[in-house]
Amino acid sequence: MSTQIVKILSAEELRRTVNRLASQVIEQSGDLSQLVLVGIYTRGASLANLLARQIEVLEQVSVPVGALDITFYRDDLDQIELRTPAKTDIPFDLSDKTVVLVDDVIYKGRTIRAALNAVTEYGRPHAIRLLVLVDRGHRDVPIHPDFIGKPLSTASEEQVRVYLQDVDGRDGVELMRGFKSEPRVSSD
Repeated sequence: MSTQIVKILSAEELRRTVNRLASQVIEQSGDLSQLVLVGIYTRGASLANLLARQIEVLEQVSVPVGALDITFYRDDLDQIELRTPAKTDIPFDLSDKTVVLVDDVIYKGRTIRAALNAVTEYGRPHAIRLLVLVDRGHRDVPIHPDFIGKPLSTASEEQVRVYLQDVDGRDGVELMRGFKSEPRVSSD
């Protein structure tokens, strides 16, 4: 079976989606001085930086950004591709902050469950919100994002690929159909 690639978001549509998500975070966060963004490696961390830049453009407020590696918090290490863990970089205390966890794609929810466990090692946040660029559905755990860039109905054998300029050299979101799936950490 040949792979069919369906464009979900162009670079321009991705830019607009990030702008909308940044506006939604601003509206729902209240005191921006208590807001922090924590992106899940790899593309969630990149996306968190994009959101922080857009929030600064809109509100002239610099929002702290951290990056979280959840490798050792996962419950499915035997089912995912092994890789060298990245270094978690959260150079601030999360206590009493509103933390927006950022990831590129949510699918089964296991990455987010692991991230929730990992975040508590950096303080006790006032609140934790979840922002995802693409929501595929198909949860195994009861987790629902607070901010969704693009809800997308997919079949379990399909794969969503997010491309971000600083990681992949281009921006966009694609759906892969007929793709012989290999485990991929960032697809949750």
